[in-house]
Amino acid sequence: MFLLDYIVNLSIFSLMVSTPLVIRSFSTQKSLNQLRLWVGVYAGIVSILLVWLSIQQEGYSYDIRYAPIILVFAYLGPLAGTITGSFALIARLFSSGHWTPAIIGWLLIMTSFTIIHFLTRRSMPAKKCLYLYITLVVIYFITVPFIFHVFPNKPFFHLQYLIFVMLGVILGALLIESYERLHRIILERKKMEKSLAESESNYRLIAENTSDLIMVMERDHSVSYFSTSHELVLGYKGMKLEKFELCKFIHPEDVGTFKDTIEWMFENKESISMEFRFHHKNGYWIEFESRCMPVEGEKDTVEHIVIISRDISERKQAEEILLQSEKLSIVGELAAGVAHEIRNPLTTIKGFIQLYKKDMGPIEYNELLLSELERIETITSELLSLGKPQAVQLKKTDLRDLLENTLELLAPQALMNNIQLKLMFEDPEYFIICERNQLKQVFLNLLKNSIEAMPDGGEIHVHLKNGSNGTVIISVRDEGCGIPEELLPRLGEPFYTLKEKGTGLGLMICHKLIKQHHGSIHYQSKVGEGTRVEITLPLGS
Repeated sequence: MFLLDYIVNLSIFSLMVSTPLVIRSFSTQKSLNQLRLWVGVYAGIVSILLVWLSIQQEGYSYDIRYAPIILVFAYLGPLAGTITGSFALIARLFSSGHWTPAIIGWLLIMTSFTIIHFLTRRSMPAKKCLYLYITLVVIYFITVPFIFHVFPNKPFFHLQYLIFVMLGVILGALLIESYERLHRIILERKKMEKSLAESESNYRLIAENTSDLIMVMERDHSVSYFSTSHELVLGYKGMKLEKFELCKFIHPEDVGTFKDTIEWMFENKESISMEFRFHHKNGYWIEFESRCMPVEGEKDTVEHIVIISRDISERKQAEEILLQSEKLSIVGELAAGVAHEIRNPLTTIKGFIQLYKKDMGPIEYNELLLSELERIETITSELLSLGKPQAVQLKKTDLRDLLENTLELLAPQALMNNIQLKLMFEDPEYFIICERNQLKQVFLNLLKNSIEAMPDGGEIHVHLKNGSNGTVIISVRDEGCGIPEELLPRLGEPFYTLKEKGTGLGLMICHKLIKQHHGSIHYQSKVGEGTRVEITLPLGS
């Protein structure tokens, strides 16, 4: 009968311990220390229930109320333990007689538990439970059978009671420890998930707001991730890129090198940089420099390659400008030497041929020699204009008036070639700050090129209009043979010409002079339709 009563007590006690722990898992995850007062009250109610289920024998009541008291002392300290013990004492006093031994035993146990708590405050709660239980056993054996003479001849009864109190403490401690361990695991997991989410958010924030293109390539050359910068730089949506092979967006001339490099990285597991051209949605190509980094998997093989690409179009343009400047510098140095070394003997040869022609009369090839000598003289003059510093006098000039004077100079040549020069303008005056003769030389070069490009005659339209941000645009459009589009970027390079007897210096001089006037020059042309040259200059204040 005793065994059944204790089993019922232990079962109810286990249920009462586990119920709030389960309920707590669905509520706010506060630590037990933050709830110590409420836990003490709840444990006191449990003690009352255990007293109500106590075992009666010969006028004495026996229960496991000290099991929750030990647990509360071990986990929450003396304050909560005393609250629980007070509930248990009141219930014990109201349930049966023998108040004196109950009160004395309670005072001894509460005092001893408090002292043990402070002596073992750095110990784990499970160890505290052991120390408190041993203290209870010592006090019990001293007071109950010997001092109060309760069943002094029935040691088995006292032993079974203490064993069942011990079982209550063990069951309660196991439930609390398992829950706290699970609680810590859940908190650590949530903390880890939060940390991972924050880390992922930070990486995504960086990846989605950088101007660099970031992609992850798999072993089969498929792409598993595209950064949103692809849409900003290339105009493609991420889903559109994922539907196609990456190589379809790379310039055909670069595909072979790209594939070979990727395969080499999968085999050798080394990072490498490369340059290739990527196709923009609008049809043109953008040059990229890519840093490719292999990522190894669990089997010590490369599973992914992270490719970070950066638009280097501006850098390439800067390199071209630097190269152009170096060419201009070399041409300038060359011009100074050639002009001095060639011009003097050239003048001498030309003078003697003219004297010979005057004395001996016209002879075969005489005119041809003179025309070629004049051509050489023209080249040296152009070289001098590049190599020799010129006195520049900037003045406020009416651009319309300057163009009209230039067209008057070329009118006879245009008439001889059956070409009409037409000047159109939006406003009557366009004042700029310039060196008049230098700009006249630019317009003469451009118009002469247009005339030479129209052997069958036609019209040359010169148009003056206002540009943006205080600029003026001068456009010269002819109806000549036109220039292939792929050759337009080379116009203005030293010694590059499309004319049979050209020097390649005329447009170079134009570029130099326009740049000195803080302007720009652009070309548009189609073969068989003609060429359009636009010059942008700042208006004078």
